[in-house]
Amino acid sequence: MGLLDLARLCAFAGALTTGSVVLAAGPAAAQTAIKFSLDGPLEGPEALFLLPQDRGYFKAEGVDVSIENAAAAQESIKRVAAGTHEMGLADINVLIRYLDQHPSAPIKAVFMLYNKPPYSIVARRSRGITEPRQIENKKLGAPAASASFLQWPLFAKLNNIDASKVTIENIGIPVRAPMLAAGQIDAALGASFRLYVDLKDRGVPVNDIVLMPMADYGLKLYGSAIIVSSKLAAEKPEAVKGFLRGFVKGLREAIRRPQDAIDSLLRRDDGVKKDVELERLRMALRYNIVTPEVMADGLGAIDPARLAASIEQTALVHTFKAKPKAADMFDASFLPPMSDRRVN
Repeated sequence: MGLLDLARLCAFAGALTTGSVVLAAGPAAAQTAIKFSLDGPLEGPEALFLLPQDRGYFKAEGVDVSIENAAAAQESIKRVAAGTHEMGLADINVLIRYLDQHPSAPIKAVFMLYNKPPYSIVARRSRGITEPRQIENKKLGAPAASASFLQWPLFAKLNNIDASKVTIENIGIPVRAPMLAAGQIDAALGASFRLYVDLKDRGVPVNDIVLMPMADYGLKLYGSAIIVSSKLAAEKPEAVKGFLRGFVKGLREAIRRPQDAIDSLLRRDDGVKKDVELERLRMALRYNIVTPEVMADGLGAIDPARLAASIEQTALVHTFKAKPKAADMFDASFLPPMSDRRVN
């Protein structure tokens, strides 16, 4: 081989190498950064977002996702509305009321995670409570900023509870379970998988814990949904679709092996109790996420008629400035195909 041929071969090899570098860098360069806000602390159910992040499912779909927890139910909504975060997890009913007050807020819900909301009354049998009406003349602990407290007036109305006969004690979430375990309050409001599991963890006998999920007592409402900024949805719809594809892939795996999702949680906080958070996640999956409706219609979808009925139900205790339509609240166009959302 002559020197000229050798030079040409080296140049060709160099071009291939350069080309391979460009190709390898292509997906990274195409990544859309998404700041995602949770609507609470990192606990078992929140691990559903950590698993696809750890396994690279988001990046495989062209999105580079960072996840932040939150202190209150409305925080994720405010973050997305302000543009500091592109996506988040938010209670759909908190969102409905927020948009009633801020109709121009650039937010839409695109994936319903909690088909059945976790709002619950958790009481002590030993305090004389086994059904809703027995909450009258008792002391109810209620974190004022929680999504469950927002639904208390509706729950009371639907179950003929005279709310004037219930003593509401505004308490912080950290002291809710301790106070209920110590008998300082008779019942408390909270997400079922948080408060019920917290009480068990504090040694309260299971046969003394009375769990009353509001959805079992007349509420037609949905729960938490994935929300997105209208700006991202309009400018980069494929990024939103990619996020949901990656999330659904991780969610389906977590449904089959919830302990894998908890492992992702432990990697971020080795101080959490694995068995406690695993029970919390399994409870959320069983009762709030994989419902009969989801088995029929797939993960993430809604029934527009049910969402409309939930808005009508909310109107029983909340005066809307302009009652929203279901189509104003939820956009199903970003959902993966049914074949990908089916629960096996």
